[in-house]
Amino acid sequence: MSPGPTALDLLSRGTIEVKGRMPGASNMTLLVECALGKDIALAIYKPRRGERRLWDFPPGLWKRELAAYLLSEALGWGIVPLTVSRDGPHGEGSLQLFVHADFEQHYFSLMEDAAHHDTLRRICLFDLLTNNADRKSGHCLLGPEGRIFAIDNGLILHVDPKLRTVIWDFAGEPIPAPLLADLKRLIKEGLPGPLGNLVIPEECQALLARARALTRMAAFPADPSGMRYPWPLV
Repeated sequence: MSPGPTALDLLSRGTIEVKGRMPGASNMTLLVECALGKDIALAIYKPRRGERRLWDFPPGLWKRELAAYLLSEALGWGIVPLTVSRDGPHGEGSLQLFVHADFEQHYFSLMEDAAHHDTLRRICLFDLLTNNADRKSGHCLLGPEGRIFAIDNGLILHVDPKLRTVIWDFAGEPIPAPLLADLKRLIKEGLPGPLGNLVIPEECQALLARARALTRMAAFPADPSGMRYPWPLV
């Protein structure tokens, strides 16, 4: 008997049926069902057509969702759910595997358990690296088998300093050696090729510059201004 389709197959080739709109999202964020034969998977569909225009980010935030996944995979961190590009019912956009999470949990509650700290350090470093302008507490999801994912990565990779995150608890700590090694490997090997088709060259250069700065610093920075938090926090 041949194996069933993978999650990648379902997201990349499955028929897309919109099930509803996710509450609280400022842009169009749709829960969809992807089906191949009898196999189905839930996903989050963010079409470009449903984006609210921002003054400081160009249209096409869905490309940054895909860039976040590609970068997380290139680093070997696995913190962003599987994400692909699709031309769906509302046009081109990102399609991200739905995380069946415990939605009572978020960054602030996850921090109370030291067992989660290693993953939360990875997410913290990921946000520093990508210049994440909107890491809210609710963007950290506790999924199956205790795995933590970072979602809503559309506001990343800007050239200008845009960092806004709730993750400052590790300020002053050394960046763990394995994470530094991952950054150094990224600098040496270069960014994943497809990423250059998603953002402009200057943003790729700024990403590598941040990677080099973090390896030199070798510690998590602090926010002495107390201003680099998103709103709302959760």
